[in-house]
Amino acid sequence: MAVESALSPRPASAREASPGRAWWIEPALTVICYSAFVIYATWSVFDQVNVVFYPYVSPFFSLWLGFGLIRVPIIGILLPILAAVPLGLRGSCYYYRKSYFRSFFWDPPACAIQELKRGRYRGETRFPWVLNNYHRYFLILSLITLVFLWADVVRAFTYQGSFFIGLGSVFMLVNVILLSLYTLTCHSFRYLMGGRIDAFSRVRFGRAWHRIAMLLNYANPRHGFYAWVSMFSVALTDVYIRLLMAGVIHEPRIIF
Repeated sequence: MAVESALSPRPASAREASPGRAWWIEPALTVICYSAFVIYATWSVFDQVNVVFYPYVSPFFSLWLGFGLIRVPIIGILLPILAAVPLGLRGSCYYYRKSYFRSFFWDPPACAIQELKRGRYRGETRFPWVLNNYHRYFLILSLITLVFLWADVVRAFTYQGSFFIGLGSVFMLVNVILLSLYTLTCHSFRYLMGGRIDAFSRVRFGRAWHRIAMLLNYANPRHGFYAWVSMFSVALTDVYIRLLMAGVIHEPRIIF
């Protein structure tokens, strides 16, 4: 009687899994885009130039300039630390982890694909990967950052006490909406808003929690899309305000 082997088949290599296909294009584009964003964001933060063109402020410098009419100059000294909050959220995000582990480290390059090298598996117990365990705390700090960004958007539609609409206002509004969608569709946020509840019928306001959880379950599959578009919107908003500061472009404005 024939006996089938109980051993699992050897994982295929990326080339074997995609014969005749340019399987390397997607990971290569991911490496290029992620690297470009990190380089640009680092340069913008440490450029020692306040990216402000009244009433616009770059999302990289929101916390520096303060909340509403309040100005706290000392926050500027802490800017590199504060800038690590959204970077920490993205770096520890489940979607970003999958992307950079597959694209930068090939660990593994895809499901059912063998890893580039083998060694002792240590998980996320060593630096810097251990920082991924603090994702929920980066999330909470990022929610606070969103409050500052929304306050900047409200201010971006006010010019010398009058309501107005400029292209920069639209840029900032779209950017903060995309950032909010990215943050609020996070897996950890879904857990905080109902994923931790075993039985909605046994908790106070269970029906409301259930509706929130179902809404987040519906939106969560788009988390990766929001991660990409919000990354580009942050950079484009910063670039647009810099161009206004330099006098390269002059935007159309409608003052009511």
